[in-house]
Amino acid sequence: MKPLKRLGLTAYDEAVHTAYFTSLKVARLLLATIEREELRYSLIREDPITDTACILHEFVNPLIYLRLERGLDKTLSIRYGFEPCKDYAHVTVAFTRTLYKVTMKDTTSLNIENSIKTEWYVHNPDEMYAYIEEQMKHHSFSLIKHKPTASQRKQLLHAVA
Repeated sequence: MKPLKRLGLTAYDEAVHTAYFTSLKVARLLLATIEREELRYSLIREDPITDTACILHEFVNPLIYLRLERGLDKTLSIRYGFEPCKDYAHVTVAFTRTLYKVTMKDTTSLNIENSIKTEWYVHNPDEMYAYIEEQMKHHSFSLIKHKPTASQRKQLLHAVA
């Protein structure tokens, strides 16, 4: 990715950009702990940051949805969603808490709390993933490598012993 200063982003947009990619990094780390490979697949869309681009980055996974976009007011905003699934609530709840934590006015130099848009919310990332996978016009596949948590590693060691 190009350095943000050269792209002429405002300080507000830089803060939103940073919050988005911090949330994305945490989402990928959380998803890496899931053993089921099909839940670690994601579809990624990356478009260059220009004055006319609407979708700058999009991450679609069966459990988590995250999108960085430029709104009609020309400022960056974040859209998100998660699959309401009891078995993976530890992942989706941690992701949501991270997203709101990194955009809180108490934790950022600028108040970017209103950068999270909820006019339309993705309630079923799994269905969205399946639809985009069939179309595959702007996205590419990515598999997040499995990285067991410390407790998962201990369970594996005990199972082998």
